[in-house]
Amino acid sequence: MMDLERKAIERLRCASDMSIKLYKQPLVITYSGGKDSDVLLHLAAASGIPYEVLHSLTTADAPETVRHVYDTFHRLEERGVKCTVDKHDAPDGTRVTMWNLIPRKLMPPTRLVRYCCAELKESGGKDRFIATGVRWAESTARRKNRGALEVIHRNRQKSIILSNDNDEDRRLFESCQLKGARVVNPIIDWSDTDIWDYAAAAKIKMNLLYCEGFRRVGCVGCPMAGTEMRKKQFARYPKIKAAYIRAFERMLERRRERGLPCDWQTGVDVYHWWMEDGVMTSQTVMSEFEEERG
Repeated sequence: MMDLERKAIERLRCASDMSIKLYKQPLVITYSGGKDSDVLLHLAAASGIPYEVLHSLTTADAPETVRHVYDTFHRLEERGVKCTVDKHDAPDGTRVTMWNLIPRKLMPPTRLVRYCCAELKESGGKDRFIATGVRWAESTARRKNRGALEVIHRNRQKSIILSNDNDEDRRLFESCQLKGARVVNPIIDWSDTDIWDYAAAAKIKMNLLYCEGFRRVGCVGCPMAGTEMRKKQFARYPKIKAAYIRAFERMLERRRERGLPCDWQTGVDVYHWWMEDGVMTSQTVMSEFEEERG
């Protein structure tokens, strides 16, 4: 554990130096209110670096998570740490939420098409060097596609992913002229057990939902949570379930307006299909689900 902590702090300090050099601004720690975020915040404080904290408002988080984020930000601000909530204002001044995003995308978010993450969780920190709590242990895909240091280009094929963060890789990363978001993932190689052991040893205050049997505390209804966990979430948060069904109703209206295929009659129909981890024909082809224009 000591070695993991040392390596994570070293990554944070390295990224902080590069952030000051490249952007003339402190490193931005992204914060979701989950266990990985809390451990990352503790490591950032332990590293002694200057940093800011950014929370992306998804509008679909559990009330307990919203409260945990609020309480954490209050404590950080008392220590002089700048905290920002990204509310996703569109260029026309409207606010992007889960509830207007679903009708605009003309389909529900699924395991294969997670536009909600791209628009509500990963769009913040523009023109800044950011640190995230991403870990390889979370999924096989992350082991393949994420690294300790990253330059994320809009065209993913042009992105640079460095799994090792030795001196040579760091020099390459720092000198890279590719335009894109620079990201450090300090706890990329931590397991779930490492996270929980470190949090317990450091007495880190965690989201209360973990004490009530929730394995994850991301967006309520996230398809990545699995059917049983989602059922548990919606039983606990019926108002959020109702908000999804209303969004599905508006989605169906827009699909009909555009003459798109529609196998469902009501928002409740969409909800039941969605809860069974439904897959739309050719849903991996995003061009078939273009946003409504104008």
